[in-house]
Amino acid sequence: MIRIRRATAQDAAGMGLAHVASWRSTYAGILPEEYLVGLSAVREAAAYERGIARRDRGHAAFVAVAEAEDMPPGSRPVPPGGLVVAFTTAGHCRRAHMAEGEIETLYVLDDWREQGLGRRLLRAASAHLNALHCRNAMAWVLADNPNRFFYEHLGARPAAEERIMVGGQVLTQRAMLWDPVVRLMDATARSAQG
Repeated sequence: MIRIRRATAQDAAGMGLAHVASWRSTYAGILPEEYLVGLSAVREAAAYERGIARRDRGHAAFVAVAEAEDMPPGSRPVPPGGLVVAFTTAGHCRRAHMAEGEIETLYVLDDWREQGLGRRLLRAASAHLNALHCRNAMAWVLADNPNRFFYEHLGARPAAEERIMVGGQVLTQRAMLWDPVVRLMDATARSAQG
C-alpha cells in the first residue's frame, strides 16, 4: 500500500536516496557517468532537510512523499534506507515573471513507476499551489528527459526554453506551463479515476 503525505525531516534521507537513484536512472546516457556516480544522497538529504525546516518556519514550500507501507510478500522491494519511493516539492515560482507556482521536483523510483504515484503527488502539489492562489504553475524539464511527455499528457505546454550547464555538459531545459493551475488539478483527477 502506498500513502501520500506531507514530508517530515525524518524523510530527508529517503528523499536523498530517491533523488540520486532517479537521476542515475533517468539521465544515464544523457549526463556524464562520472557526474552521476558522484551524486551524493547525503548531500541531497541535507538540502531536503533544510527545505522541510524552512517550510516548518512558515515558508510556502510544499513537500510530499509517497511512502510504502506493509508491502506483501513478493511485491516490489522497499528501497534500502527508507520507505520513500517517490516525492515532489512545489511552491511559489523561483522566477515570478514566468509563473506564479512551480513544481520544483518530482521523482519516482523505477520499480514504483506506472502506479499513478506521479499523478497523485502532482495532484497534491497543484492543490497546494491553488490554495496559495497561484493562478498558474510551471516545471522545468530537461529536453532529453525521457519522462517529459508525462507533463504534456497532463496538459502542460512548452512556454520557454534555455540552455544550462549540468555536469560540465550544456543541456536544454524547457519550462512546461499549466495555465490555469486547475488544468493540472483536473488532469491528475481524471488520470486517477481512469
